[in-house]
Amino acid sequence: MTSSRSSGDRPAEPVGAILLRWRKRRRLTGQQLGDRVGMSQAKISRLETGAVAAEPGDVRLLAEALEMPAVEAERVVELAEHADDRLIEWTSAGADQATRQHEIGRAEAAAKEIRILQPTVIPGLLQTSEYARAILSAHERQADPHGADSAVTEAVIARMQRNQILHAGDREFHFLITEQVLRNQVCRPAEMISQIDRMREISRFPNVRLAIITDDAPLPIAPYHGFFVADGRWVSVDLFTGAWRSTGRGTVRAYRQAFDALEAVATTDIDDLLDAYQARYARMLVPNQLSR
Repeated sequence: MTSSRSSGDRPAEPVGAILLRWRKRRRLTGQQLGDRVGMSQAKISRLETGAVAAEPGDVRLLAEALEMPAVEAERVVELAEHADDRLIEWTSAGADQATRQHEIGRAEAAAKEIRILQPTVIPGLLQTSEYARAILSAHERQADPHGADSAVTEAVIARMQRNQILHAGDREFHFLITEQVLRNQVCRPAEMISQIDRMREISRFPNVRLAIITDDAPLPIAPYHGFFVADGRWVSVDLFTGAWRSTGRGTVRAYRQAFDALEAVATTDIDDLLDAYQARYARMLVPNQLSR
């Protein structure tokens, strides 16, 4: 991930500490500095203590008001730009699956614009209960070979509750999958057919865009793993054991650019493709037909 750079060999200071140091050097009170840039004294204090993230635009404005040398001003703006460009554990391996689903659901509910890439499985918000059960059962067996079925059922119910957000007309969803997702048979053929029907249905929602990266699409970047970008403010990355999250502007921007690049080579003309895979699974229901 991108890391902040500092001039010379000095370790990177928090942006707020630098602003505080320069304010004291200029012998200004927080109120006086706030008056110069049109900010409240309370906001100046929150920025200096790190209670709120410093927006690069605000930092540039403050740097100019503090008459920082151009090199120093650019350094501080860059620090603000790359603040928190690290991934931190969000949903941990220690949490049960239902708890993870509720955590993800709360995060989704707070977002207005959601972009999800999944290169291997159907995104959670598009899953049927049968598909979700197959996915979550496999994870449960990996975490605890002797785990109770009731834990999976609770997780499936939580995942289905998450899906209700798709009916919120004030939200926008961009789903992006690879064609490989349709080939990955994680449940029985009849359930795969139902799952594809569900995807087709949701793709027709006015607030949903579902695109598929076909096998012959020229890839601008390899879709190494699934991820979720919310409002351009944060990103979560999928792992076997949970998810990792970053609010760093550089990290979020990099993932958004990766999503946009892959979405640009994907197709939303998906009906024929979905028909083909439904027919593929239908043939599995009558295996004798393949030898005729």
